[in-house]
Order: sequence, then C-alpha cells, then structure tokens
Amino acid sequence: MSEVNCIKTLRNEKGLSITEIANTMQVNWRTAKKYGDGDQLPQEKTHLKTGMMYDEEWGEIVIDWLEEDLKLKKKLRRTNKKMLEDLVKKGFKGSYRTLCNFIQEWKAAQEDEIDKGHERLEHPEGEAQVDFGIMEAVQDGEILDVHALVMSFPASNTAFAIPMPGENLECFLGGLQVLFKQAGGVPLSIRIDNLTPAVKKVRKGDIEAQLTETFRHFQQYYGFKVQVCNPRKGNEKGHVEGKVGYVRYNFFSLPPVIKDLEDLTNQLEQQLIKDRQRIHYKKEVMIDELWQREQKQLIKLPEKPYPVFKQFLIKFNKYNEFKLDGHLIHVPRARNYVQLSCVTYWDSYKVITNDGEILLSDARPYMRKRRFIPWKEILKDWLKKPRV
Repeated sequence: MSEVNCIKTLRNEKGLSITEIANTMQVNWRTAKKYGDGDQLPQEKTHLKTGMMYDEEWGEIVIDWLEEDLKLKKKLRRTNKKMLEDLVKKGFKGSYRTLCNFIQEWKAAQEDEIDKGHERLEHPEGEAQVDFGIMEAVQDGEILDVHALVMSFPASNTAFAIPMPGENLECFLGGLQVLFKQAGGVPLSIRIDNLTPAVKKVRKGDIEAQLTETFRHFQQYYGFKVQVCNPRKGNEKGHVEGKVGYVRYNFFSLPPVIKDLEDLTNQLEQQLIKDRQRIHYKKEVMIDELWQREQKQLIKLPEKPYPVFKQFLIKFNKYNEFKLDGHLIHVPRARNYVQLSCVTYWDSYKVITNDGEILLSDARPYMRKRRFIPWKEILKDWLKKPRV
C-alpha cells in the first residue's frame, strides 16, 4: 500500500510522467499508469469456493448423504471414512482431508441457520405456572418433609402455595383445587413440567405430550389450558422455579413448628398475602394492585368441586392387612369378603365392599395422625379365637 501512495504522490504532487514514475519506482509502466491515473475505490470482497468439491458433482453427492443421515439414529450414520470409500468407488480423486474440510464447512453452515439467541418469554395476564418443592417443617418434635405445591402468576409476580404430604395424583389435583380457591378463580392456562400424575407421555420430536386421563378430565371440568414443558427444560417455567426457591428461603429458612398441615396451610396463605404488599421488581407498582387487575381475567370457579379420588381393588395378606403409603393397614374380617376396594383421597382413605358399605375410614398414614383402631371388631375376633 505504501508503493501505491508513493506513485500517487509522484504523479499528483510532483507532476512526474508515467515513464518517469516507472523508472523511479522500478515498476512496470502499466502498473504506474494504473495507480497513477486510476481511482482505487474500495470494493466488497467475495470469496468464491472453488475446487473439486464445488466445481464437480462430489459436493452434491456428499450433501445428499449428509441430509439422508440426519433422518437416521447417530450410530447408523455414515462415517467420513465410509463416505470416502464410497466416493473412491465412484472415481473420486480427492484426499480424506478434502472430504473432511467440506463436511465440516457444511455442518457449520447448517448451525448458522439456527438462531442461538434466546427469545424473551411473554406472560399474559391469567397464565400460571405450577410446580412442587420440598420444604422442611417440625411436627411433634420431628423433622417433616413437606411437598409444597406452588402456583405463580408471572404477569403480576403473585404466588400461592399449599403444603401437601406427597406428590401423587390425589395431592396434585386436591392441591390445585385449594390454590384455585385461594386465587378466587381458575387460570386461563397452566404451565407444568412432566409431572407423573399429569403427563402420561412426554413430548418427543413433533409428538405432543399426552396427559393422563384423570388430569385431562380435571382440566376439561375447570376449563383451563395446559402447556407442558419440554423434557429437561426447567427454564420454560422459570418463574415458578424461582417462586419455589423464594418460598423456601423466606418462609422455610428455619423449619416452622406446626400442629398439622392445615395449620401450615393457613400460615403460608397469610404470609403470601402480606408478601403482595411490596413493589414489583420491574413494573414499579404494588404487586397487590397488579394482582387485583389480573384476577379479573380468571375463569369463574364451578359450583361443585371436581371429585378427586382414586379407587382400586385390595389384596390382603393372611393377617387381613394391605399396604397403603408404605404402611400395613389392618381391616378386621377382610378375608371374609370376596372383594374389597380402597378409595383414597389426598388426606384420607376408606375401605368399601362391592355394595358400598364402609368397613374402615381413616386418615392416610402419611398424614402423621393417630390412626383409628377398631377395637370392637378386634375384641369380637379375640372372643372367638382366644389363642390369637
């Protein structure tokens, strides 16, 4: 570039002829003429790919193979070495490195077509997210694991939570009913992850996630839409993930001392109502004001709640016991009946005959309540079998 500038200076400022410039600079006369009298304007550079992979048919063949392999499992795809062997059979004269460079460039071009940036999630009013989080509480002097079901509304940053003894179907649906009641309505849509009580088959490729039959009926009864997150994509419900942590660190940093889950439910509800009396982190408006506006978008609750229960046939051992929640439960004279069923709710259960007669009804073992012992029936058996 310095020689070009020197030629320009000799021609324009010194007034030398082209021949004099060529002799002085010891360059070709045509070169001196080009840079002395011509205008060197900047031009966009384009790099045209050349070579046997671009000028001949080999590149098109390899691209066809690569596109075909994308439809196969990874272990069934051709290796670069296998492609080279097949190309050589067709008369390919290039090297293995030439083929690898071409494949690498093609794959890089395909990745460039995919936008690696993130889309900002928009949360309309009335949309909720739901998830479980495990907390700790103290009951009767013992540490108790509490499965808190949290429902958050990202638009107003409002949250509701209820402690449950487990994460089974009855706890999930029963907990949602309580959260709907606390919110004063049903969300327009609920985003969940692949919870076992709700999702039968996860989303895979173009196939949408399949909901369990019971949850689908529950959803249709209350009229909300369901959005199921992709597998291992917790960021798609990041707001409720954050709310679970917020509830844990603000209300369970020290395990609260409780009488029972009902007591903890009341404590949580009051604390979360007080929590709305603060400014929204982004909108600079009181959260309670935003919630009052968002609450108007909710679906009205039906007059009767959806009956949430699970019914199954019981298999008894020779001691008239069956297992529920990992505990053996004794049902007097159970083996005297041909068939008995157990109906479980999130907090209780009952054993019934085919005619609907209730033989036993009590709190579920994981409720940690004193279990009912049917002494009357037991003593009757002891009178007939005194040696037992």
